Amino acid sequence: MPFPSPRIQTTPIIVYPETSMKTHKPLAPTLALLACLAAAAAVHAAPAQTPTPPAAPHSTVIDLPGTPNSRHAQKQHYVVLVSLDGFRYDYPTKWSTTHIAALARAGATAPEGMTPSYPSITFPNHITLVTGLLPEHHGIINNRFYDPTRKESYSYKEAKTNTDGTWYTGTPLWSLAEQQHMRAASFFWPGSEALIAGERPDDYVPFEDKFPDEARLDQIITWLRLPPAQRPHLITLYYSNTDHAGHDFGPNSPEVEAQVHHVDSLMGTLREKLDATGLPVDLIIVADHGMTTVEGTWITLDQFADLTNFKTDGWLLYPNSEADAAAAYASFRAHPDPRFTVYRRADVPAYLHYTDSPREGDPVIVPNGPYVFRAHVNTSKLPTGDHGYDVTRMPEMKALFVANGPDIRPGTQLPTFPNVDIYDFISKLLNLKAAKNDGTLTPLKPALKK
Repeated sequence: MPFPSPRIQTTPIIVYPETSMKTHKPLAPTLALLACLAAAAAVHAAPAQTPTPPAAPHSTVIDLPGTPNSRHAQKQHYVVLVSLDGFRYDYPTKWSTTHIAALARAGATAPEGMTPSYPSITFPNHITLVTGLLPEHHGIINNRFYDPTRKESYSYKEAKTNTDGTWYTGTPLWSLAEQQHMRAASFFWPGSEALIAGERPDDYVPFEDKFPDEARLDQIITWLRLPPAQRPHLITLYYSNTDHAGHDFGPNSPEVEAQVHHVDSLMGTLREKLDATGLPVDLIIVADHGMTTVEGTWITLDQFADLTNFKTDGWLLYPNSEADAAAAYASFRAHPDPRFTVYRRADVPAYLHYTDSPREGDPVIVPNGPYVFRAHVNTSKLPTGDHGYDVTRMPEMKALFVANGPDIRPGTQLPTFPNVDIYDFISKLLNLKAAKNDGTLTPLKPALKK
């Protein structure tokens, strides 16, 4: 469907102190809960410390009673990490962006893109960006999947699972910061509503995809205007515009072009607002993956093998027994199709890093082109554009990377690097000791002034 014109609503954000400590069980905010909070606030809540920006109705900033910034943390610079979901690495050139291109010229970029982890899908790669771990190591191997050990399913759309920190492994950047007495905030980021490594962001907003785009920027600035002891030094921000347009209309469509220009304008405005604070803020703009045009129609996997004794989720296959896995694999091999390759999980090519977790299923289907898969016939809409593919076969999966700010060396052009390396890079900018991860700072060192 076409996207509405950007707008700012005049209803203010309501900022509530969270009554439970961060070490309590994970919260699962719902519209009902937010409505109750709003009703209670009208009678009992004290005014917020700082002015709040325009926002959508029923939007809420959850303010947790975290530890103030230490003296050491207050001396550090600031990082605003922005994700433009589905923003392909070549969109700035393809669609002639003004602001992102200028930020790249004045800072650092990877002209040939940043490599997403496999599969090049939203939740796995967002968690990789903030933990430095490959999906098979942080546990979120897809937007939806089954865990044969827990005998439970995870869905990125369900608060019961996406806010449950027991599904996640690793130490997200916001948890890393808070462990080292530095405050953090998140205006949307997959996983930011879950208690992971004992922490949530000190301030965060429960996901609301229709939250006005410009108002998100205002909240970032509101956070940066807090007193030094409460001011977050790490802030994440997320936009889904280009991903939605890419799925619905394809990466070559005028609808994608319009959304590219829209978020490009937002990034220009954000840089201006950051500069106006007078604070030393590094702006890091990334994407989780790219986008390509789908070819053909659905490929239905139960036409190649008997999946009766399997639990399935999308194209992920979970056998009831080893015998069922072996029989299905043999059947797939007996009916080869050039559009995909089937592997036993232990034999998936090492460069895909897709062997260590039973959540990945067995056998494993790896697309050989821009095709879409399902285990069984269903009513799902065929997308025009899609992602999730092996970047070595489809370079259109490569993602945007731009860094701009006082700690970034101007005019730096980096070779393509894997997105696991972002973790050490941001840790370095914030002078944090990084947790153990799968990345390295080495490819991004040339982007650092010191």
